[in-house]
Formats: sequence, structure tokens, C-alpha cells
Amino acid sequence: MPFTVLHVCMGNICRSPMAERLLVLAATQRLGKLDADAELGDLLRSVSAGTGGWHEGEEMNPPAARQITLRGGSTDGFAARKLTSAQLDEADLILTATADQSDYVHALVPGAAARTFVLGHLGRLLRDIETTSLPPAGTEPETFAARATALVAAINEHRGEAEPQSGDDLDDPWGRGDQTFQRIADDIDEALYAFVDALLPGAPRPA
Repeated sequence: MPFTVLHVCMGNICRSPMAERLLVLAATQRLGKLDADAELGDLLRSVSAGTGGWHEGEEMNPPAARQITLRGGSTDGFAARKLTSAQLDEADLILTATADQSDYVHALVPGAAARTFVLGHLGRLLRDIETTSLPPAGTEPETFAARATALVAAINEHRGEAEPQSGDDLDDPWGRGDQTFQRIADDIDEALYAFVDALLPGAPRPA
């Protein structure tokens, strides 16, 4: 089973779909530089859901989709989902858009707390992680999963009792213009690139 990252926001049509597909894009770009024969789907699964089910089955919000396609990603096959405890149970890492959504996850599945982070908080925590102490990086599924699992544990240990800051939350861009969606997508990209860097180091970030 590939290492599964579950992205959570409110309606699953703006922030979490962008995070879902931008993680795939960043990891695909990195993998292409490191091992052209490796299949991302064997290593990493990126999925998303919303705490509310109002938009279940819908496509993502058009300005969110535009941000993904502008950056070179794919919006194919997306359909909004409502978050379930089963999705949380199967996820190796849960990334929420806001602290309130992390609280929702904790209430739904208390045992998921150690692998649940506000995305912006994860990005900040990653700056202090000494990745040389992690298992070696590699593009074999078992090697990748071992490093990814150890990375999540290291980030959780470093977090300790520290709470996310208000600036870690991703603003809800729903109903706002492309400029807002671009800013949110940039924030998502920044945190996810840091995550991919830690998982698959050794290639420069694309310009």
C-alpha cells in the first residue's frame, strides 16, 4: 500500500483539492529527476475530503482547478468527498487547512492526532527537522514508506505540545478571486515542496 496523505478542508472543493493535486505534481517532478522509471502511484497516494458534505460528488471550484492546471498539474477525475473515520484510519499523514479542522479530525478519530497537522504548521516544523537522521531516501516503495513514516514521527516529536499559530491556517478562498486562490496555492506549494524535499532529497527545486 503506498504511503497515503489525506488533505482535509471544509467543503473539499478549494483548498484540499489544490493540496491533493499539488502534492502529486511536486512529487512527480521530483521523481522524474531522481528515477524516471519509478511510478509515483507505487510510493505515494494523495487524496482529500471535506469536514462537510455539501459538495459531495462535485468537481473542484473553477479557480482552484485553474491554479492546478497553471502549475502543470491535473484535475482529472476529481470528485468532492465527505470526510469519514475510515479515510482517517487508512491515512499515514493527515494535513488540514486549519486548526479547527485538525480539532475535528481529533474528535472523529482521537488516535489520529500524532499524524495530523495543519499544513502551514507542518511547513514550519519541517525547517527544523534533521533529515540526515531519517532512514535513507529511495524510490523503492518499502524504502520510501520507511522514510515517510519516520519523517512524520520526527515532525510529531518535534511539535511536542506546540500548538499551530493562526498564521498557519490557509484562508478559505471560496467565492474570492483568482489572486486569492493564487496566494493560497503558493502557500500550499511552499509547505508541500518542503515535505517532498525531505522525502526525496537530491534534486533542485524547479524554477
